Amino acid sequence: MSRSVRTRPEGSGQALSEAYDTALLDLDGVVYAGGSAIAYAVESLGTARSGGMRLAYVTNNALRTPDTVAEHLTELGIPTGADDVITSAQAVARLISEQVPRRARVLVVGGEGLRVALRERGLVPVESADDDPAAVVQGYGGPELPWGRFAEASYAVARGVPWFASNTDLTIPSGRGIAPGNGAAVEVVRIATGAEPQVAGKPLPPMHRETILRTGAKRPLVVGDRLDTDIEGAFNGEVDSLLVLTGVTDGAQLLAAPPQHRPTYVDADLRGMLSGQPDVVAAGDGGFRCGGWTATAGADRLELDGDGEALDGLRVLCAAAWTAAGAGVCELDGAKSLARLGL
Repeated sequence: MSRSVRTRPEGSGQALSEAYDTALLDLDGVVYAGGSAIAYAVESLGTARSGGMRLAYVTNNALRTPDTVAEHLTELGIPTGADDVITSAQAVARLISEQVPRRARVLVVGGEGLRVALRERGLVPVESADDDPAAVVQGYGGPELPWGRFAEASYAVARGVPWFASNTDLTIPSGRGIAPGNGAAVEVVRIATGAEPQVAGKPLPPMHRETILRTGAKRPLVVGDRLDTDIEGAFNGEVDSLLVLTGVTDGAQLLAAPPQHRPTYVDADLRGMLSGQPDVVAAGDGGFRCGGWTATAGADRLELDGDGEALDGLRVLCAAAWTAAGAGVCELDGAKSLARLGL
């Protein structure tokens, strides 16, 4: 389902769970937060599944195995099998397997999820740069990952061994706040060696390819809360996306999104999968209408008029902002309009 650069939010006459055959769902900030299910997630996903939509859970976190993720989701009330989980560890393992011989040794800096994924592709995880590895791979290893692991990776990479990373997310959410992610660990090795890794995770194409190969999706819908991973990954894969506002993205960030970060649909939470999406239509004065709202881009700010659902107002503001910005980033003041919407 390829398309040109988005210029405004789209509508759908069908429920999204009917218009698309597979939902490619991010986890943290979409399905759960801090390990607990987000409001309406369990019920919405159950309804979408019972209506025939396949649900696949796509995560950049390479630490946990698909079995562990599936067990957690099932405990939350979302029946899930390991085959329904796609991780950046799986994506990077496939990328490595296409460039080194079967049974090749791979120096691992990361956790069990990465080792399981490498074995699945017929590769042999090793622990030392002196084990003659054919590749080095980094994935999130948790807060207890020893500092010496970065030294082993640096020794091998400095010798010219090909270097791979599951993802380069600089941060990862935890129950106590924001912690350094795998991208921060990758920076340690980059600084020590001056080298650049091949990266597999969202928003890059190897992760999208892995999800399509494993799910067989023909009409996928990416569902996420992050513009720079989930939505950009959908953009790079030329498929549609739904941004839910249960995670890190707020209204101001959405208005300022460059083209590659603009979702096809926007909704408050996963209930948005179960309904159609309202059209945003051009108004005769150069503005846009959605629901009870009209928005236009003035010389230095966004103008909002009307009264209706807050999300309709946000959609029409995005249409005006993105049309004004074109291929750039909207710099018009929309703070008062967002405040009026309570967003």
